Amino acid sequence: MIARKLTLVTADRDLAHTLAGAMQDFVEPPPDALTLFEAPEEGWRIEAYFTELPDADELQTLLANVTGADVPALTVEDVPPLNWVAISQAALPPVIAGRFTVHGSHDLGRVAQGPNAILIDAGEAFGTAHHATTYGCLTAIDRLTRRRAFHRVLDLGCGSGVLAIGAARVLPKATIIATDMDPTSVDVARSNMAANTAPSRIATHVATGLAHPKLRRTARFDFVVANILADPLMRLARDIRRIMLPRGKLVLSGILIPQAPAVIAAFVAQGFALDRHDRVTGWSTLTLTRR
Repeated sequence: MIARKLTLVTADRDLAHTLAGAMQDFVEPPPDALTLFEAPEEGWRIEAYFTELPDADELQTLLANVTGADVPALTVEDVPPLNWVAISQAALPPVIAGRFTVHGSHDLGRVAQGPNAILIDAGEAFGTAHHATTYGCLTAIDRLTRRRAFHRVLDLGCGSGVLAIGAARVLPKATIIATDMDPTSVDVARSNMAANTAPSRIATHVATGLAHPKLRRTARFDFVVANILADPLMRLARDIRRIMLPRGKLVLSGILIPQAPAVIAAFVAQGFALDRHDRVTGWSTLTLTRR
């Protein structure tokens, strides 16, 4: 099957990162592989590979509506049917987020394998910390766990499992649960946990939101991280409050900066206080405390 490559070029670094994240999170079906790099004399270049390419004009309109930005013209070309996931993944450098170094298997020989090195290869449940939302959550986990030892942790919408693995690295005595509504993502997370020698530390479940017997029967959590999207986060605000202990910490991401005020308002209405609002290349990461 012939693959198709969609290319977008902009001189604006922050816009490039915002558009790359939006393309990964909001386009259905998402790209099979995506790269973002700085090209000499061009600026920032996004290349997305699809076997089922959405209409380019519709995609440009979607990205403009989601980001509120003027989206540069998109170009489309046919490319050979190679393993573009592996090829694009090999171009991803390690990411340092607080104590954590997240890297792919192509960097095993170049990254020191200390206790906070996390091996994540880009794949179907993309989550390598190159996305600003994953990076924001990891840095929040790093910051919060330096100040406090948490005992019951939930990674809601775990994707690749990188956030749960990070929590397991820095909270060796904590009980950790990771859930996702997508069975493929849960399978990928389990594989990544095995690759990082963390499977026995983390319980994984397929669950839509908080609708799972294990979550209903579990004692409430003192630390929850949810890297999903703004609309489902707001719908889950009441349920998240219900499963959290007073003074528990909540980290939210998957939120474009213009969406953050509505998300903050939804959680403040449920008894949370905003501690911190971090902004990285168009995306927000919120840290809150349950009153």
